[in-house]
Amino acid sequence: MEDQDGAELCFPQLLNVSCRKPKINQTDIVLMYLLFFTSVFTVTLNLLVIISVSHFRQLHTPSNLLILSLAVSDSLLGLVTIVEAHRQTDCWFVGDLMCSLHVYVASISLSASVGVIVLISVDRYVAICDPLHYPTRVTVTRLKIIVCVCWVCSVFYNGLIYKDNLIEPGQFNFCYGQCSVVNNYISGVFDTVLSFIAPISVIIILYMRVFVTAVSQARAMRSHVAAVTLQCSGTVTSKKSELKAARTLGLVVLVFLMCFCPYFCLSLIHVDFLSGLPAASGVFLVCISPCLNPVIYALFYPWFRKALRLIFSLQILQPGSCETNML
Repeated sequence: MEDQDGAELCFPQLLNVSCRKPKINQTDIVLMYLLFFTSVFTVTLNLLVIISVSHFRQLHTPSNLLILSLAVSDSLLGLVTIVEAHRQTDCWFVGDLMCSLHVYVASISLSASVGVIVLISVDRYVAICDPLHYPTRVTVTRLKIIVCVCWVCSVFYNGLIYKDNLIEPGQFNFCYGQCSVVNNYISGVFDTVLSFIAPISVIIILYMRVFVTAVSQARAMRSHVAAVTLQCSGTVTSKKSELKAARTLGLVVLVFLMCFCPYFCLSLIHVDFLSGLPAASGVFLVCISPCLNPVIYALFYPWFRKALRLIFSLQILQPGSCETNML
């Protein structure tokens, strides 16, 4: 009987202080396998986005820079979700510090994703609602600085949130083999307001303005299409391109809201990073949006489909391939 109990422990040699191996049912196992393959798919697709935007010089535009930053955060989310899948189905063998760092990196990735989604909304708002000033107000250099500030703020902000867990790892573990990171209720509420309610409010308000303006511009273009002269055709084409970008990135924002709203709402109840959710379902929610974003790009952006052809055919390795015409 003692041997049987020891076989169910994470550390059989530490009989009195070891955690028992988590018990999962068949449904949880199926979800975990689905989560694992989804995470691998997420990382792979977002790496393709990162390579595409980084390599081809013609794609170095402000909007694509935001897509690049979102792909980086999505890739990190995919990686930490793979670790999270292991955390929920097996014992934690890599130490208390790695446990705290895992949750810390996951939170940084999540905060950065929210920040970039807000920046995408601001970018589309300026491009649609104030197109004349967009080229001067939104430049690649300025956006690089803003994106870097977004990531730095995410690192320091989550450092403050998880300060106690990073200084004293494992303080909330009850036995060896457990990975538990807990924040107090006040920090949890503050984090939800600052990381979810405030950004989501800004996103919804901006995209409502973008939607109203885009509809009015589309009607104006349709009503004057017969009277458009050759000199104005470039302006109309530019407006159509901006409207298409607004629709595509708006779909990315919508998918983000649909996937992350349930997570943030449940985080008010379950303070630990997703471990309070039933089995793997909560983790799966977080992984869906990063996985779908590259699929949306492939469906709506011809430059991404062309970049994929060049990558898979290895033409990207040829000298001067970065100067390829992608548009």
